[in-house]
Amino acid sequence: MAPAERDAERPAETSGTSSGPLLVAQLTARHETLACAESLTAGLVAATVADTPGASAVLLGGIVAYAPEVKTALLDVPTELVARVGTVDPAVAVAMAEGVRRRLGATWGLSTTGVAGPGPSEGKPAGTVHVAVAGPSGTVTRALELNGTRAQIRAASVAAVLRLAAEETGATRRTLAPARDPRGTVGVSGDPQGPQAPHDPAPAT
Repeated sequence: MAPAERDAERPAETSGTSSGPLLVAQLTARHETLACAESLTAGLVAATVADTPGASAVLLGGIVAYAPEVKTALLDVPTELVARVGTVDPAVAVAMAEGVRRRLGATWGLSTTGVAGPGPSEGKPAGTVHVAVAGPSGTVTRALELNGTRAQIRAASVAAVLRLAAEETGATRRTLAPARDPRGTVGVSGDPQGPQAPHDPAPAT
């Protein structure tokens, strides 16, 4: 399945806390796992997933690949691709997601790459971000054009990739149920084809 790039969006700061528990619940129920490859978010995606009790059943780990050479060495991003397009590009996001999925043996690979600011990088303005989700059926990307502070751009990037992952795994077709497991693992309830859970709110830019 060829990578598919989604339409650009302009969310500002949001925590991603709605998508994280849904994603953990869905993957736990299906005995699936995820791994994260992060550039500008520097571990925030994995940390947000880990905020949900029971995340250890799902989250295998992550690779923080800030520098181009780390992306190529640890995530198998082609050196030629980085030389040609830089690191802020949808193709790089795809390669990162697929690389971390393969390297860590996860069902799903999530990636973030972009410019957090405050200034431009590689000729791209602050707020230019690409996120990707790689899974059994292929890889999808989403291009973001974000406004706000450095912290807001990073937080919005986390929320966007978790929202995309929740959509791709089908987690947004379920609703959260109160945790019954004594360890606090979040459950799911409702018809898989039932009402879609609300997206994370998009704050003002």
